[in-house]
Amino acid sequence: MRAVGFAPVVDDRTQLLILGSLPGDASLRAAQYYAHPRNAFWRLIGSVTGVELTALPYEARLAALLARHVGLWDVIASAERKGSLDAAIRTPEAADLIALTHRLPDLRAIAFNGGTAARHGRRILESATTAALIDLPSSSPAHARAFEEKLAHWRMLDPYLG
Repeated sequence: MRAVGFAPVVDDRTQLLILGSLPGDASLRAAQYYAHPRNAFWRLIGSVTGVELTALPYEARLAALLARHVGLWDVIASAERKGSLDAAIRTPEAADLIALTHRLPDLRAIAFNGGTAARHGRRILESATTAALIDLPSSSPAHARAFEEKLAHWRMLDPYLG
């Protein structure tokens, strides 16, 4: 089955763009970024921004991120994939990251949520942006690290929050 990602969640005030790889099955079913209940994304970014995001409805989560100048998207627009693991991604089609970043005049940093996002995203963006590129441990439950250990790395985003 070909999985197709979501539209970017950004506005012209976005200073920090967080890029995942491609939404997993739970996210695709819910039509929401990071919908798997064990994915730590909302806890991690909530801890970094100082906003309790997990208790909010999805649209309010997105609005809270945008209010703090944080945007979301994925490095892969679509791919063949059975299941949700990044290791199962085949025939990926890259998202148009360059066009998006050129539309964000205040962009200061791009963070990659996990190794797959970093590998694909860095290849596209390293010579195409002046924004800082930051590799983060994946928020996915498949990336088995303690929440506190992940959060320590995600704190690298602090200087880039609006």
